[in-house]
Amino acid sequence: MRTTLTLDDDVAVQLERMRVEKRITLKEAVNSVLRRGLANPESLQSRAKPFKTRSVSVGRLKIQNLDNIGEVLAQLEGEDYK
Repeated sequence: MRTTLTLDDDVAVQLERMRVEKRITLKEAVNSVLRRGLANPESLQSRAKPFKTRSVSVGRLKIQNLDNIGEVLAQLEGEDYK
């Protein structure tokens, strides 16, 4: 069967590495990897849980307005910040 397949760059690099190391064609490398993945579909579902960051209160902001970075630096570091 012929088909067009678009690979992500990182996958293409890994397949190319495998192809060179084993001295096989790209077709053989893709088929080998797909066969292993299809034979063991549970391994595809064992992804790590998403990481969640809890929010914490850091208190009140001491600077009223962050729109003017020059003013913020002057407040924090003094007028000699330049």
